[in-house]
Amino acid sequence: MAKKKAAKKPPVRRKPAKGMPGSRVSWTWGPAKPKPTHTIYQFRIVLLGIHPPIWRRIRVEDCFLDDFDHHIQAAMGWTNSHLHVFDIDDLVYGRPGTYGPDDEGRIIDESITLLSVVVPNSKPNTKAGARPRFTFRYTYDMGDNWEHEILFEGTCEPATKAKHPVCFEGERACPPENCGGDAGYEHLLTVLHDPENDEYDDMVEWVGEGFDPERFDANRATARMVKGLRA
Repeated sequence: MAKKKAAKKPPVRRKPAKGMPGSRVSWTWGPAKPKPTHTIYQFRIVLLGIHPPIWRRIRVEDCFLDDFDHHIQAAMGWTNSHLHVFDIDDLVYGRPGTYGPDDEGRIIDESITLLSVVVPNSKPNTKAGARPRFTFRYTYDMGDNWEHEILFEGTCEPATKAKHPVCFEGERACPPENCGGDAGYEHLLTVLHDPENDEYDDMVEWVGEGFDPERFDANRATARMVKGLRA
């Protein structure tokens, strides 16, 4: 008597998205979302247009760019209340569909793009005649247009007791949200340094009496990064 052939197992399919009540949603096929590596990256973030400079030095484990956005926001002191984009090697990464009709086909989805894909996996060589340092731009708030230069300083070997993300260096406080960009912030500082200015009382009431433009606490920045802006 001939043996029956074993039935082949069907291939794994992605779970269908939820549809409207009563609708039929078919199964979809697609590549799995890439998984982050365990590589540790070190960056120096400088807010452009402000002098003396406002900057942070951070280390983060490989992650998607939308998570990296949250690390930048937390380390700098922003509140993630506005849109942002990354400009890396002449390509723009962000949240497709949120910037208006002109972004169709121009914005690469940051939620599926890993740092390990867009950043070199070795320390940049800055010797004469060698490959130049690797930098890219991060812009936050398209109204105030806060531009940050992000310098890749290299990869680090994962340490057993080290925790990431971490902000371990930096200088000066983050500007208040919605203060009018670098020009507006410079005007704010000018007013705060002159109690005789007609705008002084209004500015102090708006920004708060405890605002100190020179204050920076790396431990507090790290705590914000660890907690996460989504928490």
